[in-house]
Amino acid sequence: MTPQSEDGRHVDRRMYESILTARADLSLPRTPQARSDELKPTGCCGLTGNSEEMQRVYDLIEKVAPKRHPVMIYGESGTGKGLVARAVHNLAPWSQGPFITVDCGALTPTLIESELFGQIRGAFTGASAARQGLLAAAWGGTVFIDEISELPLELQCKLLHVLQEHEFRALGSNEYTPLNARVIAATNQDLMLAVKRGAFRQDLYFRLNVLCISLHPLRQRRSDIPALVRYFIARLGGAEDGFQGVSEDTMFQMCRYEWPGNVRELENCIARSLTVGAPPQIQKKDLPPSLLSAPEPTTGVGPLATLRELERKAILDAVQVTGGDLLRAAKLLGIGKTTIYRKLKGYRLATHDLEGEPGSGSGRTN
Repeated sequence: MTPQSEDGRHVDRRMYESILTARADLSLPRTPQARSDELKPTGCCGLTGNSEEMQRVYDLIEKVAPKRHPVMIYGESGTGKGLVARAVHNLAPWSQGPFITVDCGALTPTLIESELFGQIRGAFTGASAARQGLLAAAWGGTVFIDEISELPLELQCKLLHVLQEHEFRALGSNEYTPLNARVIAATNQDLMLAVKRGAFRQDLYFRLNVLCISLHPLRQRRSDIPALVRYFIARLGGAEDGFQGVSEDTMFQMCRYEWPGNVRELENCIARSLTVGAPPQIQKKDLPPSLLSAPEPTTGVGPLATLRELERKAILDAVQVTGGDLLRAAKLLGIGKTTIYRKLKGYRLATHDLEGEPGSGSGRTN
């Protein structure tokens, strides 16, 4: 059964579960050791998040890291594509080699070619000296080509040759240099759609698309928000200034927000809140105006729904799904049977009352 808010509208189950997780997380004591541990990423190689989506990403990173094939990383801006590329490099047998990045979206076409392939003296007007390209600089390591969808078509042809023949030629040179680096590329675009538009070469697309890692936007893995918030508070020095976390209504608002800028926007949000807020907790009023004025998610939680109401709904839904078997309902929720009895008592419900409750079970306790 899909959970509903008190006004009867459907509640997004991912958001619903993440808010309950956040509430449980906020109730945990923060010892000095715990606050120190929050500086440590919770996932793989510097990544933070324990959601199912991120667990799949970690599994893929570990599988593709030892291979020499190109890796293609897909994800919206701010999802951490660069961190994933670095994680793949760090787990590779050649992790001691260089990790070289080129951002195609930040360079003009002529600069991209010179950056990637290098140049010899006199290669073009103004080329007064030879210059090593990033493909050569990445010898024995990894070259990360970010925003590859911005690579001009004429350079896509040259990159295809590099991937096929494992060699490249500096601008103005007649000699080829062997490629001794793993190529990782990333984009926030749909490359197949770019292929259909004629903006991206199909042969290069298939050459790159050997090993793929797709990153979910933050709105699709909201259960990672509490861990990310703790990590950013610790990393940005909030603990040293006396911050121990965020208030419950602040976390509630964060879990409801759509985060169009993804993890990068969340980090900037925490940086801003630590600056304008006061210890020991970030309050809702400290959040950026964009979070406070944002419309409710289309899958929405009712405007008056509280964490307690969502928790109540989760328990009653579990009771219904299990046909009133409170032991099974407790296992489904990951709580003890005594806890579910205590919660029901707190809601002024006895097991024999559950028969008539919307979203509840029959009250069977076997």
